[in-house]
Amino acid sequence: MWGPRPKRGAHRIRRPPRKRSFWKELPILVVVALGLTFAIQTFIARPYMIPSGSMELTLHGCPGCTPDRVLVDKITYRFSDPQPGDVVVFKGPGPWVGDEQIEESTGIAGFFRELGSMIGLAAPDERDFVKRIVAVGGQTIKCCDAKNRVLVDGKPLDEPYLYFEPGRGTRQQEFAEVTVPEGSVFVMGDNRNNSSDSRVQGGGGVRGTVPVENIIGKAQFIVWPPGRWGGISDYNPQSGSG
Repeated sequence: MWGPRPKRGAHRIRRPPRKRSFWKELPILVVVALGLTFAIQTFIARPYMIPSGSMELTLHGCPGCTPDRVLVDKITYRFSDPQPGDVVVFKGPGPWVGDEQIEESTGIAGFFRELGSMIGLAAPDERDFVKRIVAVGGQTIKCCDAKNRVLVDGKPLDEPYLYFEPGRGTRQQEFAEVTVPEGSVFVMGDNRNNSSDSRVQGGGGVRGTVPVENIIGKAQFIVWPPGRWGGISDYNPQSGSG
């Protein structure tokens, strides 16, 4: 007895689909990688290269040394306020940068500079700064007491991270009392006598403070060079006040 006839073409062997050429897929992979990098660095975290020595010895940016690359966390301040002791990267407010014209690279050079900045291989925008918060909105700060300590609300700060670069003296630069506006912070460099910060920027005083909205994020880790890997101390200098 004859069985059912096989369907026409049933005996044909299916060929596996052709794989795309690697070189055809490469542009797609590059675009996806750049898109993910942009999204992560816009909303989550971004590496920054330390461009100067104002945060020595906490962060290396000294002439002749390998600059530190730090990972800046952009999420923390969505759920909490900046605190004394936090090391932050921020956009220089108007009084800091004034009418200063920053020469910006364009074309291919501009693209590669921005790409290098995104992965921490190039210096960030010259209007970006990194400093440590020493006082927040509503607090009054001045320098100094008889022991050369900065005072916040009349109490001396405990600053174990301070560094005085050889040849620049060990006496802190005095400045008039300032009440930090609400929604702003007063920032200073750990390399205290080699830092242009809230004491002098914009002429000092209230104009030297930094609006919280200008803060890009909190510097959490040193990610390069390998010998410098580790967390960045956010020791609160007000915790030992007394």
